[in-house]
Amino acid sequence: KPIKKKKHHDDDSLCPFISGFCSVRHGLAVILHLCNFSINSQKMSLSIAMPAMVNDTAWPSPLNATAGRPSAGSQDGWNETLQQLEAPMYDWSPEIQGIILSSINYGSFLAPIPTGYIAGIFGAKYLVGVSLLLSSILALLVPLAADAGAVSLIILRIAQGIVMVLTSEYSIWVKWAPPLEKNQLINTALSGELTGSFITLLIGGFLCQTKGWPSIFYIFGGIGCACSFLWFPLVYDDPTNHPFISTGEKEYIVCSLAQQDSSPGWSLPIKAMMKSLPLWGILVFYFTEFWIISILMAYMPTYINSVLQANLRDSGILSALLLAVAFISSILGGLLADFLHSRKIFRLVTIRKLSTAIGKDTGGCWGGAGSSGWFLFTLRLSSCGALVNFLDIAPRYTGFLRGLSQVFAYVSGAISSTVAGYLISQDSEFGWRNVFLISVSINVSGLVFYLIFGQANVQDWATEQMFTQF
Repeated sequence: KPIKKKKHHDDDSLCPFISGFCSVRHGLAVILHLCNFSINSQKMSLSIAMPAMVNDTAWPSPLNATAGRPSAGSQDGWNETLQQLEAPMYDWSPEIQGIILSSINYGSFLAPIPTGYIAGIFGAKYLVGVSLLLSSILALLVPLAADAGAVSLIILRIAQGIVMVLTSEYSIWVKWAPPLEKNQLINTALSGELTGSFITLLIGGFLCQTKGWPSIFYIFGGIGCACSFLWFPLVYDDPTNHPFISTGEKEYIVCSLAQQDSSPGWSLPIKAMMKSLPLWGILVFYFTEFWIISILMAYMPTYINSVLQANLRDSGILSALLLAVAFISSILGGLLADFLHSRKIFRLVTIRKLSTAIGKDTGGCWGGAGSSGWFLFTLRLSSCGALVNFLDIAPRYTGFLRGLSQVFAYVSGAISSTVAGYLISQDSEFGWRNVFLISVSINVSGLVFYLIFGQANVQDWATEQMFTQF
């Protein structure tokens, strides 16, 4: 009996390594992947549905006239197909369409900081689950809001943008992700955003043509509701409270995180944060990174449609294939970063800066080289660099710092999309070139700033309790 008991203990202790991707922590990453998939599919649904909701294209006529639109016969056939489905169509001007498409970002910057701070104190389980459920319900109501008028749809999208902010999910990994698996787990979860965009672009045009544009919101809204129902019984803030986790995996996670001071405090060292150059390096990077990501998400189908002269369905499929490349890059980048860290080939700060440099430097050549696939592949390597660096420098305040970084990301997205639309509409011949040149300049400046000031060690202000100071 003692021998059997010891053998059982040894097997249990090796469980995290033997089970591999079948462990509870990897299952949690898959569930978060589904949640991010649902959120991003709901975010992208209106972009792919907008051309089917109106009688004309959502983009300025100067661009369409000079950049090579599909033939008039093809466009007329598309409109006839939509009319045969008896799906509602609206007489919205291009200006109104632009406001509707961008309205999801109007209130997004209000939620990240308080949501992240609350999640750091009370846990992320219920915040993420409720946010996903509310966002999914609002997605189901989009067709009704559109029938009520543009103002109603704008208000609904603003509300949906606020509840879509899932900053609190990062605080889960403070207690669930062992240091040597952090990149892998987080990138598995975050890749759900790319999967959501990929599936939406891939089947969105087909759904509009065969089932009508409202079907997009019903399908992805329903998927989001189903994911939220899976979230509540399967996700726990702490592995010590999880009912299905093995003893060996629980001990492995707890022991691997024992050296990290990640317990959140009720106070925030605001003054110390404002003086922290490593933190500013991350925030500046977020601003520059999401400058071009927002342009891609908003204008990539339009670029393929107008410049490469592909029709709506083909441009959606091509855009989806490019996002699939980015998805593969995100997963492989996380595995490579963990391998380099576990084998001690490079220091953690070197891995962060190297991943960031590859993603920024080679990805910034997209506009000049025209290689969208390579751009997206290298850009996603940044998800192993500065995008997760706040987990290294201040694990105690992960939720709050993730929220703060998303504020910079949403502000950047609002500005970049507006600037890009203005440049393209004002100068249809050189508009795209100007957009790319500005994006490359901003990206390079953010990279240089991060490479100079970025660090990967826990900062002094994140290791001790400090009072909130302004």
